[in-house]
Amino acid sequence: LMDSALTGFVRALRAAGAESSSAELIDAARAVALIGYADKANLKTALGLALAKSEAEKLLHDAVFERYFSAPGPATSAQTQADDESAQAGNTSAAEHADGDAMGTLRTGEAAVDSLLALAEGAGPQASPEAANALQLALQRAGAAADIDDIRFITQTPYLTQRVLQEMGIAALEARLQQQMNDASPAARAEAAALHAARDLLQREARALIAQSFELYGRPATETFMTEVAVQRRLGRMAPADMARMKTAVARMARKLAIRHSRRQRIQLRGQLDMRRTLRNNAGHGGMPFALSWKQRRRDKPRIVAICDVSGSVAAHVRFLLLFLYALHDSVGELRSFAFANRLLEVSEPMDSLPFDDAFELILKELGNGSTDYGQAWVDLQTHHPDCIDRRTTVIVLGDGRSNGTDPRLDLFAEIADRAKRVVWLCPEPPGRWGTGDSAIKRYRPYCTSLSYSSTAADLERIIDEALQAYH
Repeated sequence: LMDSALTGFVRALRAAGAESSSAELIDAARAVALIGYADKANLKTALGLALAKSEAEKLLHDAVFERYFSAPGPATSAQTQADDESAQAGNTSAAEHADGDAMGTLRTGEAAVDSLLALAEGAGPQASPEAANALQLALQRAGAAADIDDIRFITQTPYLTQRVLQEMGIAALEARLQQQMNDASPAARAEAAALHAARDLLQREARALIAQSFELYGRPATETFMTEVAVQRRLGRMAPADMARMKTAVARMARKLAIRHSRRQRIQLRGQLDMRRTLRNNAGHGGMPFALSWKQRRRDKPRIVAICDVSGSVAAHVRFLLLFLYALHDSVGELRSFAFANRLLEVSEPMDSLPFDDAFELILKELGNGSTDYGQAWVDLQTHHPDCIDRRTTVIVLGDGRSNGTDPRLDLFAEIADRAKRVVWLCPEPPGRWGTGDSAIKRYRPYCTSLSYSSTAADLERIIDEALQAYH
């Protein structure tokens, strides 16, 4: 059976973004059963081999390991002086395997006060590593009883700290402290000072324990929640603080799409059973179909041509569409990207060769200042890139269809649509504004396979998923 220390570590690892499977968890449990928790360096190496599948996951594993298998918060003097491996064995292994008397079993009433005083004194400057770790051990037991690993937001810290202290039995200590503070005798004052110091120490250590749990479980959960909110937020209103979060989210969404569509291709690769070939190939077996033959179904890898309006009104949407498409690059047979405002240029080369942000800033610098002219974009595409679209190509257009009163050249757009497999138009404006003012988007609609309102990253994921399904 796997102990709670290992399952808690794997849970923290998954919360941080690692994809540790059940089989890897079993391998890790077998490794821990062989080497134990006493040697921190060996434990780290063994768990890294079992749970990390790439260099990025190895770095993530090492960071989570150090945070999980370390005493929470700033170390006390005794913990600083103690040998790191010995202290770790006390903090983690002992937390799982030591008996209750060794850690100071939590009691009630006067016995609880004596126990807490002993734990506080044991964590003092002159204490042995074993005595110092006894407090951490008791705190971890109290934390487990208070379910501190379920923390999700930093605002839960005061409540959970109080829960841990209650599990420790601090109410009895505070009652005796109040009693001694009402007594003016020197002995009472001395005991009140000791009780006050013990309470402060317990509060500090409990807060440090909650802070550690928040870093392991709460911060990833908070980040996941904030990412889910950002994914549903309109791209045109994305706050600067959300940009890094959205890049991570879009990369994750694209990776899931790539895995999903690669699985669909593998599942459908065989096609239907070819009875004629099956019987012919098994003639030597008396007609028993030992070797099956399948009708191979040709599956074209997706070919995508992205045509993006990079004028100021839709530039934020273009950024995330291109980020999404280039994250899917390995799942697409061919991806060509074009950007335009009053002229159209192919931007595939900088997107392939430069870091994404640098490439996009270069595109905006080259093209983003002109007034939008959709008709001229179709002219440039037909004139300079006549062979970029064929019957296997999905054309994705991102723009609001506002052409500043210029000729929309519906004739050229109709020719493009006629040559393509599909034309998918993503419009960042809500449908209620389509066709108003200089918007020609309703005039383009008859030539589109689909025309969708797309304002969030979740919309992009759904629409690109539908476009890729056309190749299955």
